[in-house]
Amino acid sequence: MISFFANLFGYVLNFLYQFIQNYGVAIIIFSLILKIVMLPISIKQQKTMKKSAKIQGKLREIQDKYKNNPEKLNQETIDLYKREKMSPFSGCLSGIVQIVLLFAVFYLVRSPLTYMVKVDTAVIEQYTNEIKQEEENKNNPYPEIAIIKEKGQIDERVNINMDLLGLDLSSVPSQNLSDWKVYIIPVLYVLTSFVSMRITTGMQAKRKEENGESNEMDAVMQANKSMSYIMPIMSVSIAIIAPLGLALYWLVNNVLMILERLILNKFLKEEEE
Repeated sequence: MISFFANLFGYVLNFLYQFIQNYGVAIIIFSLILKIVMLPISIKQQKTMKKSAKIQGKLREIQDKYKNNPEKLNQETIDLYKREKMSPFSGCLSGIVQIVLLFAVFYLVRSPLTYMVKVDTAVIEQYTNEIKQEEENKNNPYPEIAIIKEKGQIDERVNINMDLLGLDLSSVPSQNLSDWKVYIIPVLYVLTSFVSMRITTGMQAKRKEENGESNEMDAVMQANKSMSYIMPIMSVSIAIIAPLGLALYWLVNNVLMILERLILNKFLKEEEE
């Protein structure tokens, strides 16, 4: 499934690249398109979180009333979600989609010749073997990135313009520790990740305060909070060993996510009022 989405995204990214002729700009526009496509899921998630905060009082009453009767507690909880037309696991959908997108884009950025440019596998294998011999059989975790860097100037089939404002998006931080420029995008990504988390947790706390709730969280909100911490940690770990093109996608996605949450929160609040 991951390869399917990586291949699909590759067609879109290549279409953009053919017009722009810049890999970095193409990724930025691709991120914007993907965010627009995912907007319905984001709206549903925001509505679910708001509705979930409102039923916490009823949920606590059930928990107190049937704390000694687990079977009845489970049934009443299920009935409550049915009456409110909610699913206790609906908030997990967004997390699952994010993970799928994370790995699909990772596959795409890791192997742009395969998924984006659709270069013949025989050509990729030939250049991979040549580079491996030149580097004395040293295994490269990103062989297609190495092909673009070393063979792109002599073979138009494997040439991709990865320069973005002086930053080489094919660079891998762990392989270029002495070059300070490789840290610019990952550092900006980390900063925007924490801003995004603060906004999310702040919105959750505000909703609970408005509904007179305590700081206890239901399964949906707890899952979203856990995911908000797991995803940046996971992404940063990969960003250190991945090409900068992937970190650029995450950075742009973070900025768009921050704007999306602020706008949707304001829009849904006005709609509710």
